[in-house]
Amino acid sequence: MQASTSPTVPIDDTEKSPNPIPEVPPTYTSHYQPGPPVTVGYPIASYPGPGPTGFPGLNQPGGFSMYGSGGPPVVYQPGINVNPIQPPQITWMPAPPPVPNCPPGLEFLSQLDKILVHQQIELLELMTRFESNNRYEVKNSMGQMVYMVLEDTDDITRNTYHSLRPFVIRVIDCMGREIMRLQRPLRYTCCCSCCSDTMQELEVQSPPGVPLGYVMQQYVFCQTNFSIENEKNEHVLSIEGPCAAACCSDTIFQIKSMDGINIGSICRQWIGAAQMSLGDIDNYEITFPLDLNVTMKAMVFAATFLIDFMFFENSPRDDRQQRN
Repeated sequence: MQASTSPTVPIDDTEKSPNPIPEVPPTYTSHYQPGPPVTVGYPIASYPGPGPTGFPGLNQPGGFSMYGSGGPPVVYQPGINVNPIQPPQITWMPAPPPVPNCPPGLEFLSQLDKILVHQQIELLELMTRFESNNRYEVKNSMGQMVYMVLEDTDDITRNTYHSLRPFVIRVIDCMGREIMRLQRPLRYTCCCSCCSDTMQELEVQSPPGVPLGYVMQQYVFCQTNFSIENEKNEHVLSIEGPCAAACCSDTIFQIKSMDGINIGSICRQWIGAAQMSLGDIDNYEITFPLDLNVTMKAMVFAATFLIDFMFFENSPRDDRQQRN
């Protein structure tokens, strides 16, 4: 008998498990290999280019444009680039050896006890009242680039909700791959900030689609604190904020273990009165123990962006009023 030649029905293997949180942490295969530091630059605006080593060109699938489409190029902070056609050269941190059971891309954090986060200046916000996506550079204490952080929010949401806006933030490594994703739902606030439905939260995924943990706002009288939870919603660390944002000085959020011991801080650095005229730019210094679990380091790092949006994200109109 002749075998049937009719095409078979393809098997749909994309169905997700009804339980998205695994019972045990998955085993990750690192894609990093140790290598020497490489000096690279940003792709030139409106032109396809190789960019950083292994970084997709602007016209290649998966490539992330470092410039807003249709808008003026980004000026990088710190060290303002006066010639946007020739962006400053940057040096990437060399990839460390693979770490067992570590999400791909987070190996860098195993060698760091300090992270510097610099928000980039958006020329479009300086010239108009239009709120654009936030972008950040993440560096180590030696000034080497570790990650790029890009907000991915539509224009209407950004300019309607401003600092309350829900967002998706993508953390990109030196190879142009998204190694972390931060998702904030829309939560309104009330005058007393004590309603559970108005408490802000952030879901952290690494790799994207796999929950790594959660950052949850907790209200304490005259103070805003946060709890850092693992993928099973178990409280593992706390972040205690000041009673009020400091004026003309650094604002420090203390990181504490479950037994109340101070193990680090998230410091929003005062940029000075001169640079306030440049608009909404913020610099953060994050410190934690070198031997802290990589997952917890990633969660503290992610909490910085929720803090930035909640307390220090001013709309272009607010910036103009402050300058006036």
